[in-house]
Amino acid sequence: MRRREFISLIGGVLAAPRAFAQKPLPVVGILTPHPPQPAGSVQAGAYANALRKLGWIEGENYRLDRPNAEGREDRLPAIAEELVRKRVAVIYALGPEAAVAAARATRTIPIVFWGVAAPIEQGLVESYARPGRNITGAAWSAGDERLKMLELLAELAPQAKRLATIAIPSSMASVSGEPVAVGRLASFDTASKLGVTIESVPVARIEDFEGAFAAISKMRAQGLIIPGTTLTLRERNRFIEFANRARIPVVANMRQFVEAGALLSYGIDSSASVADTFKFVDRILRGAKPADLPVEMPSKYELVVNMKTARALGLKVPQSVLLRAGRVIE
Repeated sequence: MRRREFISLIGGVLAAPRAFAQKPLPVVGILTPHPPQPAGSVQAGAYANALRKLGWIEGENYRLDRPNAEGREDRLPAIAEELVRKRVAVIYALGPEAAVAAARATRTIPIVFWGVAAPIEQGLVESYARPGRNITGAAWSAGDERLKMLELLAELAPQAKRLATIAIPSSMASVSGEPVAVGRLASFDTASKLGVTIESVPVARIEDFEGAFAAISKMRAQGLIIPGTTLTLRERNRFIEFANRARIPVVANMRQFVEAGALLSYGIDSSASVADTFKFVDRILRGAKPADLPVEMPSKYELVVNMKTARALGLKVPQSVLLRAGRVIE
């Protein structure tokens, strides 16, 4: 081999690792209205920890980009467009507002969603089995959670005939801009069969809370149903404090509300479900297409009961309910 060719060959071999090292790492963009948690907290490292279990080490084989929406759902569209301009490898959208904002911002960058109650009706996917677009993820509801909550409330507080439910319009917006009301009619129909009435109280932002509380008080509600959304979850303490002061039993679909003082919850284990959803991110980073990854439906639910709240409200929890509870807070 000629000396010049030998030097060229050696130079190429030595340069190869540098060329590989300089290849840009794929970026996972996190789209969520929740503000970042304090450094060192469990929540702060949740996304990176979920990906680490799948073989993705932040800074080594991928990067994490989490813009701060500062607890404002209305900032999600601009942040989604920012992530698209950065050409991230995949967008992880937490909650329906984030999923819709991401879907409106791009039809090409893969999107993985969590916490969406009606992905088909909201225009995110074509079907659960074959999403057909650039979006997949985990659905929040299998359709009967509200019915179960109504039935459980009737068991614990049979005297509660006038119910209020918090309605978050932005959580049921669609990609096209049309609102959807999946589950609402079925819930109202079940309420009628149980001999109770339900009145929706819309809350679009934090500034609406006091007006909502006044409306609930004016209607003399005897029970309050709170759907788990990014907004209600962040502000759950305010809802629970109001309801407990007014001696109104609260049922929800996330255990975090019961931990804050609600009477009971019936829903999926949200923390475990979020972590599990990152398997979609893993597969997409390894080359899979969202259109070929079926939307995952919830299969396991947990009932959580707060006995301290029940006693404070003067309610007796039937043994049949306690036996079904996955967790009882004393």
